[in-house]
Amino acid sequence: MISLTQNEIIKILLKKKMLLIVMLLLIFVSLLSYGQKYSYDNNIKKFEAESGGVAYDWKALTTQRLDDFEERSNNEFIPKEVRASIDREIQQLNYFIENDINPITPTASKFNVQFVEQGITLFIPLLIVILAADLVSNEFSKKTIKILLTRAVPRWKILLSKYIALIIMTTILVFIIAFLATLVSYLFFQQWGFSEPIVTGFSLVEGELNSNSTILISRFQYTLLIYSLLWFVSIVIASITLMISVLVDSSSSAIGILMAALIGGQFLQFFLSEWKLVKYFFVTNLDLTRYLTGSYQPIEGMSLNFSILTLSAWAVLSLVISFTVFNRKDVLV
Repeated sequence: MISLTQNEIIKILLKKKMLLIVMLLLIFVSLLSYGQKYSYDNNIKKFEAESGGVAYDWKALTTQRLDDFEERSNNEFIPKEVRASIDREIQQLNYFIENDINPITPTASKFNVQFVEQGITLFIPLLIVILAADLVSNEFSKKTIKILLTRAVPRWKILLSKYIALIIMTTILVFIIAFLATLVSYLFFQQWGFSEPIVTGFSLVEGELNSNSTILISRFQYTLLIYSLLWFVSIVIASITLMISVLVDSSSSAIGILMAALIGGQFLQFFLSEWKLVKYFFVTNLDLTRYLTGSYQPIEGMSLNFSILTLSAWAVLSLVISFTVFNRKDVLV
């Protein structure tokens, strides 16, 4: 089993897909870091211009941001759901100001978390799809699967070795994301920020933000928590990708199906949020990190525990289907 797994890891590395993924990550992380730095500097200039040259202070800038949110909340043309989200943002900002917690100044640790929050539903899953979509389908399309099956090794061991290799490479990918997001953003912001305090544990009670169960932890601890959730989501996506790769014989078809599912799931969540079955679709449950802010409830009845259980069920079902189909699939000579 060890030799089989090593062989699969080598096959993934020889395809140089990890190099492509690292390049994509470097491009996106650099662009987003630059954009955030540019936006932050512009906000400071705007604040100083409007305040008559008063020196920048994060509380004053947070207050200005709070005023902008309140102005948007008072706009009668904003949908009810959007206004509710803005109101929760207002409650959080008030909490930060009252408890002397800086939510404004960009640091490497803040960018790290924000990058995961923005990428966990589409960008990062797409990277995993690039990594894993041809894991099995490519073997069938190129007929190399016949060489594997001629060995005196049960089929389930062959697929298991591929899955273990995929888990290992997915875990490495998560570490690469953390490393690049931290290092590149630090080059722009010149601040690590991992020792700064952050509040988590907000919850929604009848649509209102409840801060009674909040706890104060360091940015480093919060980053570990965020990346733990990202790792879990990544393993789920990898499991689903393995299933699609087993079911189809073409790598391009596997990538197309998974991209359609990821993008289409976003539309389902937006346009059919009142349809009860939508909350059981795996794409709807990917955004686990947002639950930690207490301002996220895409569909009524969803929670962090619900999403984790739903994603776990998808992963297990995907593996069952993968091994069942792979063991019975005909190999044409």
